[in-house]
Formats: sequence, structure tokens, C-alpha cells
Amino acid sequence: MREFLATAPAGAAELLAAEALAAGAAHCQERPWGVRFSGELAVGYTLCLWSRVASRVLLMLAEAPAATPEALYAATAAIDWSAHIGPGATLAVDFESVQSAVTHTRYGALKVKDAIVDQLRSARGERPDVDTVRPSVRISVRVARDQAVFAIDLSGESLHRRGWRDAGVAAPLKENLGAALLLRCGWAAIAEAGGAFVDPMCGSGTLPIEAALIAADRAPGLTRDYFGFLGWGGHDAALWGTLKDAAAARAAASSWPPGRIFGSDHDSRAVEVARAAIKAAGVAHLVRIDHKPLAHARAPLPSGLMVVNPPYGERLGDLDSLRLLYAELGLVLREHFSGWHVGLLTGNAGLGRELKLEARRTHRLFNGPIEVRLLRFEVTPEHYSREHRPGRLPPVDPARRASGGAQMFGNRLRKNLDTLGRWARREGVDCFRVYDADMPEYAFAIDVYGDGGSERWVCVQEYAAPVTVAEERVRTRRAEAVSVLPAVLGLEDERIWFRTRRRQKGTEQYRKLAEQQEFHEVREGGLRFLVNFDDYLDTGLFLDHRLTRARLRELAASRRFLNLFGYTGSASVYAAAGGASSTTTVDLSRAYLDWARRNLELNGFSGREHVLVQADALEWLRGAPAAAWDLIFLDPPTFSNSKKMAGTLDVQRDHVDLLAAATRLLAPGGVLVFSTNFSRFSLDAGALPGLGVEDISRATIPRDFERNPRIHRCFLIRHTAPGA
Repeated sequence: MREFLATAPAGAAELLAAEALAAGAAHCQERPWGVRFSGELAVGYTLCLWSRVASRVLLMLAEAPAATPEALYAATAAIDWSAHIGPGATLAVDFESVQSAVTHTRYGALKVKDAIVDQLRSARGERPDVDTVRPSVRISVRVARDQAVFAIDLSGESLHRRGWRDAGVAAPLKENLGAALLLRCGWAAIAEAGGAFVDPMCGSGTLPIEAALIAADRAPGLTRDYFGFLGWGGHDAALWGTLKDAAAARAAASSWPPGRIFGSDHDSRAVEVARAAIKAAGVAHLVRIDHKPLAHARAPLPSGLMVVNPPYGERLGDLDSLRLLYAELGLVLREHFSGWHVGLLTGNAGLGRELKLEARRTHRLFNGPIEVRLLRFEVTPEHYSREHRPGRLPPVDPARRASGGAQMFGNRLRKNLDTLGRWARREGVDCFRVYDADMPEYAFAIDVYGDGGSERWVCVQEYAAPVTVAEERVRTRRAEAVSVLPAVLGLEDERIWFRTRRRQKGTEQYRKLAEQQEFHEVREGGLRFLVNFDDYLDTGLFLDHRLTRARLRELAASRRFLNLFGYTGSASVYAAAGGASSTTTVDLSRAYLDWARRNLELNGFSGREHVLVQADALEWLRGAPAAAWDLIFLDPPTFSNSKKMAGTLDVQRDHVDLLAAATRLLAPGGVLVFSTNFSRFSLDAGALPGLGVEDISRATIPRDFERNPRIHRCFLIRHTAPGA
């Protein structure tokens, strides 16, 4: 078995992982930049030939420390390059450095090249030449935190170059990103069901061509004449020939009929380029390109997929013309594409509102350096106007804005936003609570989430009213509050989420609200986290624990960290950022652990020292090794009786046994941070002999939660016995 790395456009790693598994990969692990996996050489070759979204496929050779240029040279020299670079072969070195002492990429590449050349000159009496364009062997070296990874670039050049595009034509969308859009939108299944494809702004034809390759079962690498492995010393020509012959046979056997894939554009020059491209790609019999304006686009079949990549409007003054363009697209969709699926790639997600359709899904991607959104729609009457659904802001009644109650609520929220907003900017706080039932009759908790830049979202939670309050009165005050929220917050209503917060019983606390799977990246304490406003009762980041997490970061240096009831792993991220030697995150939920993994990776923590354990924490504590951790964070739910658990958990009833079991795992000199959100919690310190307890609750209540000083309780717990 060999180890591989494969890269993909940001936001497409999940699609690449699915392709790797289909190719026979084992131990596939997603990363923000792509996937890491194991497999035979055939897996790497298959991805080079068949992957529609990969940028590069790398065969790992070695990993070694490289904290200095001399160490980098020595690590390179320790590899037998004669097994990879044959006599007369040319080479190139791609070098990347992340948080490492060797920061200059050209210098790092030169040190690697020198070590290889010196070794081969000594062994053969001749040195290989350098070819930076199409070398026989392209070597990839990435140094992260002074640890170098050496690999052979099997792709040789980016796999988005399918082998048919004229090098002189600049396409606004790379082929692998275009394929990722189609796969995200479900084109493979739509094509198999007999649906059609349309791109009414096709430009140079990337999307129609990729749609044809998918529908016709054509390997995207079949027409390429250059791969990095063709000149590599370990190349298996017979294996490659077998795989390529099999791909050619599949393409020949395809029965996908003509007349189902269409592209068009108002620019005659773009149409000319697109027609040349479909001919060069060998799909001219499957794709029709027309010269016509957007307004003339029509659905060729009752069902299908439209994917469109309109201009992004990078010049001043473009926004008004783009609004008109999007409005025109929306009209065309509603009048002529009813029943179709639509994918819209945009650099300004707010323009999507001009379609007068509700986006069903949103995906964050990058088109080169530009952050973009893929908005997915279903053109059906129920999506023509915005309908209320769990988690989204209810429809606004403009008449409510004039009421005295709405004005009072709006003024209070505006005042809070001004005061707390200035505090947040001064302290560098991007996610904070701006209102918490300040006016009891308007019983909402309102939280602002930011990404450290220009992106902001707001989550509004309505506290369930007592049964003594008339429902009509509740609806009136809700409508008054909702009517002023967008204007006061300065946000479109699509960026405001709304839900009712009730006391959860039994297994309700684990219940999903929806299945949107839309995550947003926010920032806290200089770190990055994913939050979800649709699918869960909580967003994934408890804002009242901000100072508690900061305390964990201060305590974590060189310590082994354990996060019990780890949830989405935010505490583990803080500990890792504080220099913890290792982190272990324990939670019963597979979904939360996957969320925790993504949070860790988002901040660059993906090594073996960061362990994720799916287990009932109560059961796991009984078998865990004693004195194995120096810092423990214990933040149990107030009550839990999940079906997956062996029993129930009541934090007030069970905290003594829970703390005794957890402190058994604490190494000498270690500290346990215990937190609970049970407002009436009372810690029984007398039942914890040999433990010192320090109540730090007041010091961990952030400024934005001071109105509710019992939002949580927090304690530092240590062994008091000598040597314990």
C-alpha cells in the first residue's frame, strides 16, 4: 500500500474523497485542500485518469523534520532519487512552506533541487536538467510546522487541463471547478434519468463540455498526452495501458443521445470559441452551442439542470447592471424552466434574491482567488416567493414597523448594537450576544456571528412564552420584533435565522431541526470555526464559553488535553492553539465529531496527536487510563438520556461521580475545568475529598452575557494530596 495526497479546489474535498473511494482508496481523510488516502499505484493512476475535480495527485515518498535549510537538504538527500529519476530525465521542484523556519519558497526549492542533483551526480557522474514546464518528474515538497512531506506529482500539471483546451484561450472557470458544480447539483443522476442540461451564459463552453463528459461516461484525462508519472522511474506502463484501454472502451460503449446538452451566449466571439472547444473535446455530436441572448433561453425537455456562471461585476457601477441580469434570469426560469433544477455560481450571493426564488442549498467555493457561492434552486411554484421554514426569519409585515412596541424594541436593540458593537470591535470579538430579553415582553436572545471580515449573520432565539401568556399576544410581539430586525441589524433577512427555544426533554436535545447542511465560517479569538444555523438546536459554538475557552488556551501549553462531551471541538481547537502536546475529544455523536475534525483542520490541526473518540463519555471514563492527561475540560449536558447511552445523566445528581471519574485521569499537577449551564447548579465540594475546587464562574462570564450571570457555572479542580 502507498500513501497519496490529492488536491482540489477549496470546497470540493468531499467530492474528491468520493472519487478516491470509488477508485479503491483506503483510509481516506478529507482535508481543506483535498484528501489523503492509501492504496495501490492503480488508485493514483485511476484518479489521474478519472477524477473530475482533482487538481493534482501526489505519491508520498517520505516525511522528515526540516527546521533548517541544512535539515531540509539532509532530508532530501536521505531519499534514493535514482529510483525515481532515470538517466536523461528532467525534473522540477514545487515547494510550499506553512508556519516553518524555511519561508522562502524559491530558496527551499533550490535546496531540494541541489540535494537531488548532488546525489545523482555522485552516483552517475551526470546531473539531470531542470524543466519547469513539462518535466519528466515533478517533485512536490510541503513543509508545515518544520515537518517536510516529499511526493512525486503523478499529474505533472493541473488535472483541470483536460488536453483539449487551446492554450491561448482564457476560460473564466477551470474545468475541475466546473465539474464540481455539476456534481454538487446532481447532474449525474439527472442525466441518468434522461434530463437535459442548459447553460445560457456558456462563455467558452466549460460547463456544457464537462456535462457531456459526465453524461457520456468519458474519463476527463483520456485525451491528455502528458502526466507526471510517464517519465517517472517507477512508472508501470502496462498498468497504465490497461486502465486507459478500459476507459476508452467505456467511452465507446456510451449510448448517451444527442439533443440534451445545450449552451448559448449573447457574445458571438464566445460562441465561436465554445464551438471550437466542443469539437476539440470530441463532444460536438452531444453539445449544441447557439448564439442568442439570455431572454431566448428555453427548456428543451420537461426536466433537467441549468448551471450558470454570470459575470461577478468587479468594476464600480457593475452592480446595477448585474441586478437587471439576475432579474432577467429569474424571469426566464419562472416562465420557461418550471420543474428544473438550477445551480448559480456568484461572487455576490445577495444578487440571488433578484431571481425571486428561494435557494435550497448554498455551497462556499473559490474560483481561483475569488470566494464564490453556488446557490441551488428548484424552479417550482412553492419556491417562487419566500416561505417560512424552521430556522429562517418569518415573513415580515411592514405595517408592524410603525407600532409603538416595534419602535421601542428597535431602539433598545439599536442601542445595544452600538454599545456592544464598539466593545466587540475594541476587543476583537467577532461573535457576541447583542440582546438577551432586555425587554422581558420581547423575550429573544440575539447573537451576531462574524468571520473577521465583512461577513455577518444573526441567530435569533425566541424564548418560549409561559402558558399564561395568550398566543395572540406572543404572535403580535414576535411580528413587531421581526419587522424591525433587518433594518436595525443592517442585514438582509436571508442572513437572519429565527427559532423558538424551549426547555428540551429526553432525547429532544439531539433532534435535528432540518437537513440543510449549510455551514458558515466564523472567527473567535483569532481562530476559525464552522457554525450551522439550520440543522441543530445550537449553532456549534457556545458564545458564553468564550472566556472559558480562552482560559483553556492559556493553560494548555505542552499539556495533554482531554475534552469530554466534546461537542464540535471548539475547546480542543483552543487547546491546540495554546500549544497542547495532544488533544483527545470524546463525544457520542458521529456528526459532532466530524464537525470537530473539520474545526481542527480549519485551523491547521490535523496530525495524529489530535484524537477523536466516538463513545459514551460515561462509559469511556471507566476504561480510560489513569493520570494520562494534564488538562481536562468537562462540560456535560444538564440532562441526557440518548438512546445510545447506557443510562441517563443528570448533572446535579451525578456530578460528584462524574468528577471523581474524570479526576482519576488527571496527571499530577494537572487541572480539570468543569462547566455546566444548569442555572440552579450547586457543587457538592464536601463529597470530593482530596480535590481543591476554585469557583471561577464570575471571571468566565463575558461582557455580553453579564445580564445573566448564571448563564453557566465554571470551576477549576486540582488534586490536593502531594504527588496526586
